[in-house]
Amino acid sequence: MKPWLPIAVILVFAGQAAAAENLTPPCGVPPIPDYAAIDARPAVQVISGQDLASWKPPACLGWTAKDDGVLVALAGRFHSRGTSEDLLKRFGAISTLKGLKYWSVTDGGWRTLITSATALDAPDSGHSRRDFTLAEMRSGQDLYFAQQDNRTSEEVVYRMQVKDLAPGKFVVAVENVTPVRSFMLTLFDAGDLQSVHFVEQESPGVFRYYGLAFAAEHMASSLGVPEASYVNRALALYGHFVGRTMEPPDR
Repeated sequence: MKPWLPIAVILVFAGQAAAAENLTPPCGVPPIPDYAAIDARPAVQVISGQDLASWKPPACLGWTAKDDGVLVALAGRFHSRGTSEDLLKRFGAISTLKGLKYWSVTDGGWRTLITSATALDAPDSGHSRRDFTLAEMRSGQDLYFAQQDNRTSEEVVYRMQVKDLAPGKFVVAVENVTPVRSFMLTLFDAGDLQSVHFVEQESPGVFRYYGLAFAAEHMASSLGVPEASYVNRALALYGHFVGRTMEPPDR
């Protein structure tokens, strides 16, 4: 079993089942899966195994080919009273991730997903600082933050970069630059966790979000992380960024 998402469960709760090989981010083309209805649960699509091995990441992602792991896509629409810059600030407000809750499949209840989160001056968890300013987010420079979740034994450092910034839209790319460990086990090596978040204003007060998250497969992570857990984690983060509480798909 792959260390991410149970495909059958995902396609049922998402309400659509597009062909896996057609998964397409909004890189100048209509996305697959398509955006869900406004303020509804985002559409979800997952690929792994042979489907992932045959999938070619579009150039806009800046990714190399993915052949061993799981890729999940979320696509939603949501209301927001603010501007795209207000939403960009949420991505830079690293400290607000602390205490984020999700539905834990393992524990059968709501649990704290992120136990600590801080922006960094450099890719060293010892150099904490205040949250990133809008000007820093707009700069396009590499920005670093440290985060620890409820399943890891130490902080993990991530690199974040804002790309394709334009009026009413932006793209945020995130990648781990230190390994993810649980005591003596390495769950993911540096660069094994990658995500890209597309946010664009569709109409006054309505925005579209499309997120892609990849996790490489390791023996330790496949044994220690239930697949459904990653669905609920992705939903929790989506809810945080768009300002909505997301109920779990399956308890």
